[in-house]
Amino acid sequence: MAPMPPGWWSDSGYLRAVDRFEQWIAKLLGALLLLVILLASFELVRQLAFAVVQRQTVWQGDALILFFGELLNILIALELLQNITAYLKRHAVQIQLVLLTAITAVARKLIVLPGPGDSKPIMVVALGLCVLALAGAYWLMANVNSLGSLAKTRPAKSFQDQDPWPQPDGDDRP
Repeated sequence: MAPMPPGWWSDSGYLRAVDRFEQWIAKLLGALLLLVILLASFELVRQLAFAVVQRQTVWQGDALILFFGELLNILIALELLQNITAYLKRHAVQIQLVLLTAITAVARKLIVLPGPGDSKPIMVVALGLCVLALAGAYWLMANVNSLGSLAKTRPAKSFQDQDPWPQPDGDDRP
């Protein structure tokens, strides 16, 4: 049986088509996100300008928290855009960027929680645990990446010659 000529249904042709499709979707999502960020920024500036013109606007309490919430929404959208552009550059999802975006989103939720009259202690505890879990995952990823780069930058032969992690007392003897 003669081998099939490379085409769309071959493994490499199919994978190329899937890769192009993923890139096209990522670009489309990035363009839509740019539009959303632009519109949200204009709306926030418009609301802020209107509030400044009206001298009766109170810049404390719930009004300030709502403004911070909208501002953080735009920052989260910018982080999502960074995730998309990082994907397009490296063709891989950057886990640390995703974790930072998630930490920002949970922090936003904590910031805009209702005041003490409408407190939800279980939600505060749950969001706090989410922040701790995400921060722990980020720390773990950062340490794994730094150890991985250490192993990649040193030749394997150097580990045979000397211990790369000397004893705490400064004695480098085996």
